[in-house]
Amino acid sequence: WEWGVFRDYVLSETIVRAVWVTLQLTVYATVLGFLLGTVLAFMRLSRSPVLQTVAWTYIWIFRSIPMIVQLVFWFNLSALYRELGIGIPFGPVFWSVDSNSLIGTIGAAVIGLTLHQAAYAAEIVRGGVVSVDHGQLEAAAALGIPRLRQIRRIVLPQAMRAILPTAGNEIIGLLKGTSVVYVMSIGELFYQVQVIYGRNGRVIPLLLVATAWYVVLTSLLSVAQYYVERRYARGADRTPPPTPVQRVRRLVRGLRAAAARRDRPVVPLKTPEPVGESR
Repeated sequence: WEWGVFRDYVLSETIVRAVWVTLQLTVYATVLGFLLGTVLAFMRLSRSPVLQTVAWTYIWIFRSIPMIVQLVFWFNLSALYRELGIGIPFGPVFWSVDSNSLIGTIGAAVIGLTLHQAAYAAEIVRGGVVSVDHGQLEAAAALGIPRLRQIRRIVLPQAMRAILPTAGNEIIGLLKGTSVVYVMSIGELFYQVQVIYGRNGRVIPLLLVATAWYVVLTSLLSVAQYYVERRYARGADRTPPPTPVQRVRRLVRGLRAAAARRDRPVVPLKTPEPVGESR
C-alpha cells in the first residue's frame, strides 16, 4: 500500500491544483447544465408542439450519446469547422475566429459536460414540476398572479422537494464523471494521478490519493444536499428531525448532566424523631 507515498502526495501542490480544476469543471457544468435543463423542462411542459419537439429531440440525442464521445467531438471541433463566424447564411461573413482559439481545452470540456448534464437535468426538473398539485396553479391564476411569478414563487419552491434528491445524486455523479476529461489531457485529479504514477510506478498509493479526495468531495456534497433538502422541507414538515450536529449536542449535554448527577454528594435523610403519645 505504501502509505508513505500516499502521505507525500495527498496534499502536494500538484494534486491540490488538480482538485481545484475538478471542482471548477463540476461547478461550471452543474450551474450551466441545470439552467439549460430548466429551460428544456419548461419547453417540454409548454403547450407549443414546436417547443416540445425541440426539447424532446435534444434530450433524446444527448442522452443517447456517451459523454466521452461528446467530449472528444467538441475537442476536435476544429477538424469539422476551422473557423466560426457571424454573418448571413450562404452569404458574407462579418466576423470570424479560429475554432481552436475560441474553444480551448477547458471550454470544450465545459461545453461537453454542460450539454450532457442538461439532458438529464431537464427530466429531473420536469419530474419535480409535474409532482406539484395542479390546483396550486389554478388557485394562483384565480388570484391574478402572473404566470412567471407562479412558476418562480409557487411551483419551483414546492418542486424542489422532489428535485433535490435526484439532483444531488446527479451532481455527485458529475463530480466523479469529470474524470472522463482525462482523454483531453486536462489536468484534473485523475489525469494528474495517472501522470505521476506513470513516472514513478507507484500505482496503488496514487490511486488511493484520488480515492481519498473523491470521498472527501462527495461527502461534502452529501452534507450540503442534506441541509438544502432540510431547508426546502420546512413547509411540509413543521417539526423536522434534529440534525446530526443537534443530536451530538444533545448527547453531550445528556452525558454532562449524568456526570453532574453522579458527582453530586449524597445528603443522608434525617430520621424523624418519634412523636410522643398525646394525653
